Amino acid sequence: MIEEARTFLWLNARTLEQRWFEHAFDGGSADAVVRAVLAYRNDDGGYGHGLEPDHRGPTSQPLHALRALQMFGQAGAPEQAESILAWLTDTCPDGSVPFGFSTSKDHPKAPWVAADDQGGLLITSQIAAALHELGVSDPWLDKATDYCWREIEELEQTHPYELRGAAMFLDAVPDRARAELVAEKLRHLTPSTEGYAEGEGLDPHEFAQKPSSVASRWFTPEEIEKDLDALQNGQQADGGWNFGFPAFTPVVNFEWRSIATLDSLLTLRRYGRIS
Repeated sequence: MIEEARTFLWLNARTLEQRWFEHAFDGGSADAVVRAVLAYRNDDGGYGHGLEPDHRGPTSQPLHALRALQMFGQAGAPEQAESILAWLTDTCPDGSVPFGFSTSKDHPKAPWVAADDQGGLLITSQIAAALHELGVSDPWLDKATDYCWREIEELEQTHPYELRGAAMFLDAVPDRARAELVAEKLRHLTPSTEGYAEGEGLDPHEFAQKPSSVASRWFTPEEIEKDLDALQNGQQADGGWNFGFPAFTPVVNFEWRSIATLDSLLTLRRYGRIS
C-alpha cells in the first residue's frame, strides 16, 4: 500500500506533498516540509499561489493560510504561525475569517470558492483548530475561539464541511469539558447537502479524523469500521486515492489526489490499519 502510494506521489505530486510524504513515512526532514510551504508565502505574511489547489492566483487568501498552518502542524513548526497571525490580525481583526477575499476576484478559482470578504464559521473553525493544534497563544486566536464557540453553540442548520470544521475545532480547543458537551449537541444535527454535486459528501472518518475525536461518538463502531474498510480499499490501481468533489481544472486533479493520498494513509495509520 505505502510503496504504491510512494510511486504515485513521485510521479504526480507537487514538491510539497512529496516532502510531506518523506517526512511522514520515510523519516524525511521536517525543515524540508517547512521550506516547501514557505515558497508560497507573500510579503504580507499570508499565503497564495495555489497552495490550496482550488484557489489559484498570487493573492493571500484564508484557504492558503489554513493549508500552511496544517502543514506546519505536520512538521511541528509552531513558530511559522507568527506571520499568519499577523496577517489575520490585519485582515480579520474581529476573529472571523471569510472563505475568500475579494482581492482574488481577478484570478481563477473553483466556482464554490466565495470571495465576498464575509467571515464565517467554515474557515474560522479550521484555522482556529490548526492554531490550537500548534499550541500557540495570541490575542487574535482568543477572538477567533470566542467566535467559534458562539457560532457552534447556536448552530441549528449546517452542511457537511461546516460540521467537519466544528468537529476539528472541538478536537483541538483546550476546554475539553465544554467541547464534549457541545459535541453531544452536534451529533443530533443533520447536515444539508443542498447544492452539492451528485455523490459529494463526507465520510465518517472525515469528521472523526482520529479515534479520540469527539465526532467518533456520532457513529457506531460498526459504521466506523465499515468506513475504514472502504477507505483502505479505495486505493486506485496507480497507487493514489481519489477525492470526493469535482476537479474544476485539470491540474488540480493530481494536486488533490496527492493530498487525498496522504490524508488517507495518515488516517489509516491513526486508526491502526497500517504501521
